[in-house]
Amino acid sequence: MKQQATLTVHMPEELLRQMLVLCEAERRTPNNQILFMLRNSIAYYERTKGKMPKEKLNACDVTPYFPQEE
Repeated sequence: MKQQATLTVHMPEELLRQMLVLCEAERRTPNNQILFMLRNSIAYYERTKGKMPKEKLNACDVTPYFPQEE
C-alpha cells in the first residue's frame, strides 16, 4: 500500500463550517472533499497552463509530509 502524506490545514471557523455543509451536501468526508477539490484544481491548472513537468514534480521534497518511522 502506498504511504499517505499528512498535511495540517489552518482555516477560519466560518470556512470550516462552510466546508462541512458542503461535505454533507456532497456526501463526502472532509478529507475526501479536500482531495476532490485539489484534484479539480490541479486538472484546471493543467488544462489552462499545461502538464506539470515530471522533473519539477520529482524535485519536490515531500519528506516533511510523511510520518517519520522510528
